This record gives sequence, structure tokens and C-alpha cells, in this order.
Amino acid sequence: MKYIDIHAHAYRKPLPFVTRFCSPGELRARYDAAGIGAGILLPVVNPEVYLPQSNEDILDMVAEYPGRFFAFCNVDPRALTFRADAPLDKVLCYYRDRGCRGVGEIMPNMRMDDPLVQNLFRCAEIAKLPVTCDGSDRVGADFGLYDDYGLPLLEKTLQKFPNLDVIGHGPIFWADYARFAPRYKRKPEFLADGTQEALYVPGTPIEGEGAMQPLLRRYEHLYVELSDGAGQLQRDSDFAAAFLTEFQDRIFFGTDLCNPEHPFRILEVMERLHGAKKISGEVFSKIMRKNAVRFFHLELPE
Repeated sequence: MKYIDIHAHAYRKPLPFVTRFCSPGELRARYDAAGIGAGILLPVVNPEVYLPQSNEDILDMVAEYPGRFFAFCNVDPRALTFRADAPLDKVLCYYRDRGCRGVGEIMPNMRMDDPLVQNLFRCAEIAKLPVTCDGSDRVGADFGLYDDYGLPLLEKTLQKFPNLDVIGHGPIFWADYARFAPRYKRKPEFLADGTQEALYVPGTPIEGEGAMQPLLRRYEHLYVELSDGAGQLQRDSDFAAAFLTEFQDRIFFGTDLCNPEHPFRILEVMERLHGAKKISGEVFSKIMRKNAVRFFHLELPE
């Protein structure tokens, strides 16, 4: 079975700033080595941390590797008019009609309930495109949408836009996979060597669910992408298996590949859970491939 990665990044001509993203050829080589058959490329457009790229860059790479790469589009919520009624739906519908399967990765360093961000969600709902967001635990000197402990702003967004499919991603979302003591640290810092600190130690006890599971039960238009979940899922294999099994129809495999040496930790975690028979073959195949084919209407070679 060839896996499908619903969250990857690539630049046609990578630059060595902040992080050196893969070229499309390098990404294909990583996929070949890992048994990944196809991936969805998410453009970086928010200027808080990376040099922005165009949606056309993504579409050109998809055209160069048909059936191997698929496209998301993206637009900064401050674009066009810097107003909360900016007609961003026109932009999103334009790219939807050119084959883009979703919007993201949305990661300006703004509050999730900022009127400009909410307008982007409104326009994505009009365009009938799912959204993928990254998150932050602060506004200022960071990237990603701010939400508080327990994800209250995400819940308000889900309530406000019942026809908008939201794909949960990032350390802020995954921090609420398990119950923690009050005011726990939710987002790792970058270390001097360019890696991120580890917040979760394998084998550490999980006392109970966080906010993520109740939200998934209440809102059927909330989905989960696994790339930032490796640390949490490897803490308690039984807890992880119960989570993956209960929400097996709304979980997607993703790597969030950001450079040619980026490790596929979540792939190792999922294969280990499957190999140990903690999750069934059907759950594994749904999460690693089938859900993406169904949800994003992917046309793949046999």
C-alpha cells in the first residue's frame, strides 16, 4: 500500500533561509524511499517566518508530477483590502477551479477569532474548500493562529462555520490530545541546532482526554492530521490505539515535510502501532491512504 501525505511543502527553487525546503525532485525521492505514493503541497504565503511563495509555484510542481503531487491554495487574510469583508472567496474559487483541494497552511500570527481570519474561514466555506491551520500560544514573535488552552477559539469557529471542514494540525491542537496540568507548555521552542525541543516523553502516563476528543465528537466537520502527533501518540500505545480507532474516518496521515532531512517520525509511530497489532489493518489503511483519496477526490494511478 502506498501512503498519501496530506501535508507537505516544496519550493520550485528552494532558498537557504530559515529552513531549506525540498525541491519537488527531492520530495519525490523522500517519498520513494518511504513508500509514500502521493502528497498534497501546501503553499507558504504568510510572511511571519518563511519567504512566501505563490500558488502558481504549487500548481507548476503539480503539473510537473501529475498523480504524484496535488495542490492546496492559500491567501493571507490581510490580502486585497486589509478588511474583514475582503472578497477572498473570489481568490479561493479561482484556485479551486484550477484543481486546488483545500486552503492552507494558514499560519499568520493572529488570533483565530480576529475578524480578518474569520473572513478567510467564511470565504473558504463559500468556496467549499477545507482549511488546514497551524497554531501558536502567543501573538508576537511567532507564527500560527493563537488559541487558548482547551481550544475555545477553534470551537467558536466550528460553531460559526458548520459547513467548513477544518483539519486540525500543529502543536497547539495536539497539546489538547491529553489532559495536562494547568498552564502546561504547548509549543516547543527551536533549539540552537535548528531542531525543536521534545515536549512529550515516550511512556509518560496519560491521565485522560484533552479538549480534542470532545470537539471531534461534537463537530463532524473537524478532522485530524497526524504530522505533529508523533510525540503524543507514542506516550501510551493503548490510548493512541483507542483514539485512532474511534476517529479512524476523520484522521489523515501527514508529514509536514519542511526540509530534505526532515524525519518521518509519525510514519514510524503508525507503522509500529500497526505492526504491534494495536490498530487493525483497516484502521491503518484508512488513515494512511483511503481517507485522503475519498475526502480530497484524488485521481491516482492503479
